[in-house]
Amino acid sequence: MAESVTQRFARIGTAERPAETRVLMRRAIVLGASMAGLLAARVLSDHADEVLVIERDTSAESTSPRPGVPQGSQVHALLPAGQVQLDRWFPGFSAEAVAAGALDPPPEDIDNYVNGVLRPKLSRDVIGPSLVCTRPFLESHVRRRTLEIPNVTLVPGRVDGIEFTGERVSAVRYQPGSPDAELIVEPADLVVDATGRSSRLSDWLGAAGWPQPPLRRMPIKLNYATALFSRDPKISDVQVSVAHHQPGAGQTPRMGAVLAVENDRWLVLVAGYGDDRPSRDAEDFRRRCREDFPPVFGEIAEQGELIGDVLTYHQADSRRRDYDVLESFPAGLIVAGDAVASFNPIYGQGMSSAALHASCLSAYLRSGPSLDEPARAYFEQVRVVVDAAWQVSTFADLELPHVNGPFPRGYRVLKWISGLIFQGAAVDPQLNVQFNLVTTMLQHPSSLARPRTLLRALRFRAGR
Repeated sequence: MAESVTQRFARIGTAERPAETRVLMRRAIVLGASMAGLLAARVLSDHADEVLVIERDTSAESTSPRPGVPQGSQVHALLPAGQVQLDRWFPGFSAEAVAAGALDPPPEDIDNYVNGVLRPKLSRDVIGPSLVCTRPFLESHVRRRTLEIPNVTLVPGRVDGIEFTGERVSAVRYQPGSPDAELIVEPADLVVDATGRSSRLSDWLGAAGWPQPPLRRMPIKLNYATALFSRDPKISDVQVSVAHHQPGAGQTPRMGAVLAVENDRWLVLVAGYGDDRPSRDAEDFRRRCREDFPPVFGEIAEQGELIGDVLTYHQADSRRRDYDVLESFPAGLIVAGDAVASFNPIYGQGMSSAALHASCLSAYLRSGPSLDEPARAYFEQVRVVVDAAWQVSTFADLELPHVNGPFPRGYRVLKWISGLIFQGAAVDPQLNVQFNLVTTMLQHPSSLARPRTLLRALRFRAGR
């Protein structure tokens, strides 16, 4: 029997560590020490004699946002699916992060508001733990664990391009140190592009005569503002509070979040769309917290001690590059993380998707592939991950008044199903579990279309 997409997604997201691995290549090169790049390097360390990670930002211990991550100061979420993969590739990672200051709040301490109404709580035995910390804190721990592997080396430099020999990638060009330094050409058996949503790989492919992947964009026009406050139990004991205002019924779509993070701080975010742009002004930030979100936002913003400045970030669109549809593609080349697809960040899918891409890479390499042929099996598995995240985020974004597509095939039916489940999840614990397993990337969205799930949701609608 053919494997369903739900089963395939579950296999990709397994927590089971590979029992056997074998070396397939002499040298692998990863472009970028992003979360996607670091996790790819960890996987490649099982299959290469040597793994080089080329990165401009080379401090292994820094807990400040990297220049290459403009949104690094903003709220980031590591979904449970991402945490499963971090513990899979770095045994004991979660416990180590908590010991260093990350929080692991119980589900009953996580508040999730939709249109001002508190959604039902979940139990830990269903969803599992979820680390809460800043992006730089998490990334620094992943970087340290990756660079502790003996055959992984971080190389300072700016990537200039890739070189081809026949039908495959054969080397990477990069500029070390100062801008005046001569380019270095580093031979490679396998290259991973993990340079993020601004990846130049399409241009490099086109310049070398290879087809370029189709690029899909959805214009979300998201605006973020984030501020840090000293955590004070006299103000609140909140650990996680998330609030969404959905479009419709005269409401302005907005999102806010309060996270208790390392070093006794709260990270507070407010977000809007289009012309609704939070500013760097502290009073504007406090006003938005007070007027637009649950009371705890205003209490922290007005009574708490502000640490540093309010920082803003704008993301014009969600985007994806479908490498799996290309009829011809060079051997020895992998693409991972935001270089494949980047989504509306309010859903927290980015880091978890990157972790699942590493799982796809491991499955591909453990299948014993020929590295002289295109990595089609890898891109087919990545497509499953991208489709899952894209469906969850873009279905919600298509409701925004300024978004006019692109609409996926079967949109009306899928929208009806997701709306039915979402409404039922507000009153039925079992439907709430199913819905959250999908939004935390522990299950594929197609699992919501199972007949028993739909029938349960229909019964609740009929009962109301």
